[in-house]
Amino acid sequence: MAKRKKSSVKAAGQEKNKKNFLSFFKRQEVHLAFGVLVFSFAIFLILSFYSFINHWKQDQSQLGNFTDKSTTVENMLGKSGASISHFFIYDGFGLAIFIFPVLLFFTGLYIILNIPVHKLRKYWFHGVLGVIWLSCALAYLFPSSDLSGGKIGYEVNDYIQIYLGKTGDLLLLIFTLLLFFITYFKITPSKIKSWIPEKRVNENLTTEDITDEGFIIGTIHENEDKSVDFNLKKKEKAEELSTQELVLNTLAEEKDNRLKTTTEEEPQPNLTMEVEKPISEEQVVDNLSNKLVEEFGEFDPKLDLPKFQFPSIELLNGYNNENIQINKEELEENKNTIVETLSNYNIGIESIKATIGPTVTLYEIVPKAGVRISKIKNLEDDIALSLAALGIRIIAPIPGKGTIGIEVPNKNPSVVSMKSVLASQKFQSSKMELPIALGKTISNETYVVDLAKMPHLLMAGATGQGKSVGLNAVLASLIYKKHPAEVKFVLVDPKKVELTLFNKIERHYLAKLPDTEEAIITDTKKVINTLNSLCIEMDHRYDLLKMAFVRNIKEYNEKFKQRKLNPENGHQYLPYIVLVIDEFADLIMTAGKEIEAPIARLAQLARAIGIHLIVATQRPSVNVITGIIKANFPTRIAFRVTSKIDSRTILDSQGADQLIGKGDMLISTGSELTRLQCAFIDTPEVEKITEFIGSQKAYPDAHLLPEYSGDDELGTNLDIDISERDPLFEEAAKVIVIAQQGSASLLQRKLKLGYNRAGRLIDQLEAANIVGPFEGSKARQVLVNDMLSLETLLASEQQ
Repeated sequence: MAKRKKSSVKAAGQEKNKKNFLSFFKRQEVHLAFGVLVFSFAIFLILSFYSFINHWKQDQSQLGNFTDKSTTVENMLGKSGASISHFFIYDGFGLAIFIFPVLLFFTGLYIILNIPVHKLRKYWFHGVLGVIWLSCALAYLFPSSDLSGGKIGYEVNDYIQIYLGKTGDLLLLIFTLLLFFITYFKITPSKIKSWIPEKRVNENLTTEDITDEGFIIGTIHENEDKSVDFNLKKKEKAEELSTQELVLNTLAEEKDNRLKTTTEEEPQPNLTMEVEKPISEEQVVDNLSNKLVEEFGEFDPKLDLPKFQFPSIELLNGYNNENIQINKEELEENKNTIVETLSNYNIGIESIKATIGPTVTLYEIVPKAGVRISKIKNLEDDIALSLAALGIRIIAPIPGKGTIGIEVPNKNPSVVSMKSVLASQKFQSSKMELPIALGKTISNETYVVDLAKMPHLLMAGATGQGKSVGLNAVLASLIYKKHPAEVKFVLVDPKKVELTLFNKIERHYLAKLPDTEEAIITDTKKVINTLNSLCIEMDHRYDLLKMAFVRNIKEYNEKFKQRKLNPENGHQYLPYIVLVIDEFADLIMTAGKEIEAPIARLAQLARAIGIHLIVATQRPSVNVITGIIKANFPTRIAFRVTSKIDSRTILDSQGADQLIGKGDMLISTGSELTRLQCAFIDTPEVEKITEFIGSQKAYPDAHLLPEYSGDDELGTNLDIDISERDPLFEEAAKVIVIAQQGSASLLQRKLKLGYNRAGRLIDQLEAANIVGPFEGSKARQVLVNDMLSLETLLASEQQ
C-alpha cells in the first residue's frame, strides 16, 4: 500500500510539473516573445539572402575561416548571414528558398497578432512543395547559373535526366505543375465542360414543332430540288397537309374548351405585382501588391540611408560682383557704334533694344526694309573692330523673332556663382528626373535642363576655358538634388587630378567594378572593362524591363515602388547611372576602337534604362568626335575654341570661336543654340561638399557594376606551365569533356570548389586547348570531343 501511495504521489507530481510546463507556453507574453523571435529570424534570413546574392562570390572563399576574426565578409549580416545563406541557397534550393523566410515572416506576424497559426498549415504545405518544384524548375531552365536552383535542384535534375532524359524531365515538371493546379483548384471534368461554350445549331424548318399533353407532331420538311415527279410529290404533300390540318384543328378545339371551363369555374382576381430591385454586391479584387502597399506602404529606396542629409547651400561661396551693374554710358556708346558702323555700309536701323546679361549684352536690331541679312552677317569683324571688343557674335536672325542679334561682351562682367544657380526657384522646384543647373542666359535667367531627356551630353573646348568647372557644376547639381540611392556616378579621369575630390563620396554616389581599389578610373585598360561592364548592365536592365512589361526606367521604378515586381524574380530598384569622361581624346589615342565601340553602343541604347553619358574633350577634331559619336550626342556644349573648324565639329555651326572664355559657352539642343555663362564652382567648394557627404553614414561599398574580364586579360594571365597546374586539373578536364560544357559553375558544383579556384582551372583548361576563349555570357566551347582524345592530349603534354 505504501508503495502504491508513493507511486501515485510521484505520478501526481509529474502531472503537476507537466501542467506547469504547458501553462508556461500558454502565457501571452511567451507567445509574443516567440512570435517576435520568428518574425526577426525571417527578417534576418531575407536580408542575409538578399546580401548573399550580391556578394556570394567574394564571401565564398571566407566561409572556411568562420572562427578567424581577421577574415571579413561582404554580407550585411556578417559571417552568420553568409554561412546560413550559403547553406540554404548554394548548397540547398537556390533562389526558390526565398519562399521559406516569407512563410516564417507571416507565421511570426500571426503569432504576434494572436491569429490561429493552423490557418497557415495549407500555405506551409504548398510553400514547401513550391520550394522543391521551383528549385528543380530553375535548375532545368538555367543550368549554367550558380544560384538559380542550388545543389539540390541541380542534383535532382541530373538524376532524373539520367533515366528520363531532358525531355522526360521537362514533362515531369509540367505534369507535377498540372497536378498541383488540379488538386488546389479542384478541377473536375464537369468544370472543364462548363468552361466550353455550347454551340447552337440553326435548322431551317418549314413547320413549327407543336407539343400538347405529351403528343408531338413532327415537322414537315420538303426539299423540292430532290423531287423526281413534281406532280406526284405535290399530290402526296397536299394529302399529308390536309391530314395534319385536321389533327391541328381537333387539338385546338379541345384546348379552347378546356380553357373556357377553367375560366368559368375559377375567376382570376386582378393582382398587382411588386418588383424588387436586384442587389448589386461590391466586388473585391484580391491584389497582392495593393495589400502590401496598404500594410507596409510603397517601397522607399532611401531607407537604406534614412538619415542622409543633403549638403547645404551655405557650403558654396557667394561673390560681391554677382549682381548685374547697368552702365548706361557703356550701353549708349555701344549703341552709337553699332548704328554708325552699319550706316557706313548703307544699312538703316528702325529700332534697337539691349538685354543685359552677366557677361554679355544682346543688342537686338530691326533693319529697315530691303536690307539683306547676309550683308549684316558679313560685317561681324568690322563691328568687332569698331567696338574694340573680343567675342562679337551676330545671330541673323534670332529664332522666333523678327530681329537680328549682336552679342557684345561687357567691360565689367559679373560672376555667376553655383550658389545663386542652385538657390534659384527654378532649380529648387524642378520636378525633372536628373536636373542640371548649368548657368545663366543673357537675360539672367537660370538655365536648368534634364539630363534624362538630353539624353547624353558632349562637352568640348580649348584648354582652360571651363570644361572641368562645367563638369563639377553638373555633378554638384545632381548631388544637391538626388539621394545616393537614386543616382550613381562612374567617373573616368585620365588626367588623374580633376575628379580626385569625389573619392570621398565613393560609398555614397560612385559605382565601380568589383575587386578594384579606387572608384575613379584612371587606367585605360580599366576604362575599357568598365565600359563593357556598363554594356552588360544595360543588357541586364533591358531584360528586367522586358519581364516587367515596361518601356523605360521611370515606369519600372514606379512599378517596383508599388510592389508590383517580385524581388525573388531578380527585380530590384534601379538607380540612374551617369558616366563622366573628363578627357575623351586621350582615351581615343590610347585605345581607339575599343573605347569608341562601347561608347557608341551605350549612347544608342542606354537612354531607356537610365544610363547617361557626359563626355568632355579639349581637342574637338573629327578623329576624336567621330560621326558615330556626334549622331548619338544630340546635346552638345562648346566652350571657347581656337578655330571655326572646331566650332563646326562640335556644334555643326560657327560661333564657339567667338566666345570670350572663362565659362562663356554655347549649348546646342537639336536646332536651338543658346549662349550661357557657366556657373562657377571652385575646388574648395567641391571639397566642402564631398567632406560633408563623406562624413555621413554610407553604404558598405560603392555600387558594384557587373564583373567583366576582357579577352586580352584572360589571354595574358593563362597558366601554361604544367608544373604549376592545379592538382584537380585532370579531374576538371574530365568533367568538362564528359558534360561538353565549359563553365566555371559546372566545376564548382561537381568538384565543390570556390569561385576563384574554378576560374583559375578554366584559364588553365583554355591554355591546354581543352576549352575555347571567353565569349561573354555564353559558356565556353569545349574543343575536345571525347575521353580518348583527352587522354591522348594529356599524354602528349607529359612527354
